[in-house]
Amino acid sequence: MGLYFGIHALLITTVTLSPATATAQSEEDATGEAVYPPLWDLAPEKLMDFPVKNNKIIINAWNYQERLGVYKNLLNSSAKYFTAFGSQNSGNILWGLPLQHGWQFRTGRLADPSHVTSCGYGGEDLLCISVRSWWSCMNYYLAVIPFLGAVEAGLFGQLQYEIEILPPEERRADFCYSVANCRSRIPKLMDDWKTYFEYLISTEYKAMSPATSSFKLDHALHLMWKAHVASIAYALPKFQDSLKYLSDPEANFGEAWADAVDFIAATHFTTDLPTTNNFQAFLPQRMLVEGDVLPSISDFSPQQNRVLLSMSTLHKANQLTGGLLLKLWQKVMSTEAGRKMGRKLIECLASSKKFDPVEIYNDLKGVDLTVPRFLRKSSSNID
Repeated sequence: MGLYFGIHALLITTVTLSPATATAQSEEDATGEAVYPPLWDLAPEKLMDFPVKNNKIIINAWNYQERLGVYKNLLNSSAKYFTAFGSQNSGNILWGLPLQHGWQFRTGRLADPSHVTSCGYGGEDLLCISVRSWWSCMNYYLAVIPFLGAVEAGLFGQLQYEIEILPPEERRADFCYSVANCRSRIPKLMDDWKTYFEYLISTEYKAMSPATSSFKLDHALHLMWKAHVASIAYALPKFQDSLKYLSDPEANFGEAWADAVDFIAATHFTTDLPTTNNFQAFLPQRMLVEGDVLPSISDFSPQQNRVLLSMSTLHKANQLTGGLLLKLWQKVMSTEAGRKMGRKLIECLASSKKFDPVEIYNDLKGVDLTVPRFLRKSSSNID
């Protein structure tokens, strides 16, 4: 029965994180500064807004505002490919990255969790990003690496200067700092992000004539999510030791979050501005501490408690099945028919409707749900 409960947890998680469930929250969050990450207007918006020294553009990725500027440059330079999906670049699927970064900053997850330094805790150190923060190190591979992949792909055109990322004070060997450096150390990961941006460039999108464009949003989402999960998969074991600085509830949440991304990615979840803002309304507004017990954290909303509990349950179910749950979900989501079926289930759960067996059966006709041979032995031990 373990597999059944795991799939049930997966569906609950997807519902609680879906745009349909978050509709009531969107009107409140879609006004004022809450739409954008903190200090978005102050972040560098052009590459030449960063310091130039010795014929190099120097970026301090351990400063919140400068790392945010990396994202802002990515958003600005890729805006022309998403004009058909919303005004003011709101349909750009890269919004998920800076909004997550902003949420981490706002909730204190980028500050030094060991409290050995004052990094991230106010005053002159408020914008400091700590290399001891598990969240900040994971985020590095979802900020600097996409950015350098975009540079290599030519998203910013022919640059006058090389780009150099400043290293942190500790753990310098755990990061790379230029296109050449990252290319030599993590070529596959660089390739994944470069491929995404090369696809955007190849479409030569015409804002006024979307019918003539070769741009396919679903394919762009596929490439973006492929690179996204590859970044997490590479960084996760590298920074496992940083979890020791976090409380047990926060460390467990971090691992569950990383696991949930794989499931969300398989659905080609749209990470544009409004959808991501709706999604983040249900994430915890502070770091979890000892004594926080799900689903009864008093200063969290019922929805936040439910999302955290669902993520935890999903993570445990996937661990219990040795990753089988994720493999089965990815198999179902690998076709448009499978994703259609997934959306149908989500719609029913989100609207509290009862499942119509005939309707679900018709949707399942186009989906290959055969368990691969190499997984059958494992699944037989789970059910």
